Amino acid sequence: MGKNYAMKQARAAAGLSQQELADKLGVSRQTINAIEKGDYNPTIRLCIGVCRILGLTLNDLFWEEA
Repeated sequence: MGKNYAMKQARAAAGLSQQELADKLGVSRQTINAIEKGDYNPTIRLCIGVCRILGLTLNDLFWEEA
């Protein structure tokens, strides 16, 4: 599992800090940071929440290209 640059870029483009996204999802900022760094594999429920807030799909944010 590599770094999630797509999520980090999408979060920044939406004008959200890690803390703001975390607050919207009901998780800690450290969780968002760990996902973006590739240190944490989020649940599908959390992935869907991130996608809804950022207006993107699971493929956009979480599908690793081979």
